[in-house]
Amino acid sequence: MKNKSLHINHLLEINLAMIFISTSGALGRYVQLPVPVTIASRAGLAFLFLLLYCKWKKISFRIAKKDHPIIFLSGIFMGIHWLTYFYALQLSNVAIGMLSMFTYPIITALLEPLILKTPFQRIHFVLGLLVLCGIYLLVPDFETGNSHIVAVGLGVFSALVYSIRNIILKSRAAHYNGSLMMTYQTGIVGFILAPAFFIYKVDAIADQWPALLTLALFTTAIGHTLFLNCFKHFNITTVSILSSVQPVYGILIGVIFLSEIPSWSTVMGGILILSSVVIESVRSYK
Repeated sequence: MKNKSLHINHLLEINLAMIFISTSGALGRYVQLPVPVTIASRAGLAFLFLLLYCKWKKISFRIAKKDHPIIFLSGIFMGIHWLTYFYALQLSNVAIGMLSMFTYPIITALLEPLILKTPFQRIHFVLGLLVLCGIYLLVPDFETGNSHIVAVGLGVFSALVYSIRNIILKSRAAHYNGSLMMTYQTGIVGFILAPAFFIYKVDAIADQWPALLTLALFTTAIGHTLFLNCFKHFNITTVSILSSVQPVYGILIGVIFLSEIPSWSTVMGGILILSSVVIESVRSYK
């Protein structure tokens, strides 16, 4: 009974993480700044929030020397993922930006056995295809403009980078606090992208602070920390498939705040994605 309760708590935790992270779609469309400036601000502010939290909770900042390359590389991949994802959002809309990026569950299902040498499970490939079918229904007509095609390409590339980042971090997730890992990653991204404030015009940044603070605190500091903590309870492919509910949350947020009403094909795609989440939730418990 206790194990069942813990499993339900872990499933609720990953869904809460997805709600927080899914705000990135609407916020990425709302913030009117050059993408590198937005990501640099997001990372820098999140780093400060996480640093204060770790100090408050007295979390040790010590990282084993052998893990330095992994943490640094994961930070680089996180920055590339955020940049390409936000460019995809600016070139299209919440649906195309989020959902093209959510090819990452099937990419993860294919890459995890190769990188971590875990047994390949056919069910993950089937569920990944189900998610892909859902995404096909969710994405509007590809012939609406070249920018949408570019956005899909950037979204899929963002998915590839995100998958690799999650896989390489999986082996260290049990050894470090999720907030600590996100502190280092946001610090790396913020430091590398700091020159963006001198390269681009940032006059409009004063009007964007509420959205940037929300993006840094709720989407990044809280959402991604909860997400990393989930790596301790599920394998990385299970986490990626369970997180496929994120586009559904993101589209709902887009409806509420941006008035982007989904079509019936979008609804059907959402049903397919949710089906894969429910199947994997039941399967992972058994």
